[in-house]
Amino acid sequence: MGEMIDKAKGLANEAAGKAKRAIGEATNRPDITADGDRQEAKGDLQKAKGDVKGAINRI
Repeated sequence: MGEMIDKAKGLANEAAGKAKRAIGEATNRPDITADGDRQEAKGDLQKAKGDVKGAINRI
């Protein structure tokens, strides 16, 4: 169950990060672009965490 929650949170953070990055690029705001990049990376890590939990549960 925790696997799916982590993956869902990861997808949400990844999508929000991509949106922030796009807004930052459109408004020429490097600070917002950087925030978006960080949030997208956080989402990638959360998805990986969910993958690891799933692999452990299958053992």
